[in-house]
Amino acid sequence: MSRAGRAGPGVVGGYGGCAVLLKMDDSETDFNLKVIMVNFKQCLNEKEEILMDHYLSGWWGLVKFLNSLGAIFAFISKDVVAKLQIMERLRGSPHGEHYASLQSMVAYEVGHQLVDLQRRSRHPDSGCRTVLRLHRALRWLQLFLEGLRTSPENAHTSTLCTDSYNASLAAYHPWVIRQAVTVAFYALPTRKVFLEAMKVGPPEQAIAMLDEALPFLERVYDIVQKLYAEHTLLDLP
Repeated sequence: MSRAGRAGPGVVGGYGGCAVLLKMDDSETDFNLKVIMVNFKQCLNEKEEILMDHYLSGWWGLVKFLNSLGAIFAFISKDVVAKLQIMERLRGSPHGEHYASLQSMVAYEVGHQLVDLQRRSRHPDSGCRTVLRLHRALRWLQLFLEGLRTSPENAHTSTLCTDSYNASLAAYHPWVIRQAVTVAFYALPTRKVFLEAMKVGPPEQAIAMLDEALPFLERVYDIVQKLYAEHTLLDLP
């Protein structure tokens, strides 16, 4: 199935070796979270610029992970897919070289006034706005995975996910959506099921992988947060 058939409205936000670019049209079952996290490490170059191709590839992998957990996360993954499609169209456009990194994208769009700063009008799907939505969603996933890593075996995943959501995406959703999402989280599987869904081995291996991988995810988040703050882009409509 092509990516074009996946878009729709939504409500978003041990490594080394050669690059691994994971796309949504790869096998839905042929992945593990460790491979996905490689992209988030490799999306940072020596200047700590965020390379767009690896950033998007990492996100396609995270969508696979969310989809593997069932329909509960559809409210996020569906919107993420739509945002990824926007970014891939920009990357493949005649101006695609300006979207090679997040830093070059911001410089290009801000410098050429291609970002709607006050309200959505002439540039409703700018790269800056689109990545901001992905950025917010990445914060929720980062917090949730960190909660899974540090919580005891008997921790309630509904509580972990709700706390992560309230600390990230909830601020950008209306009350009705917040209530529906919170109720949906009560149907989440156990912590053990989540760790096994990462497909890196038994739960203790998944915990070790998260211990090593999450700092890279956090670093990517922090760099985007700082860049957007410097250009007053954190509250784009």
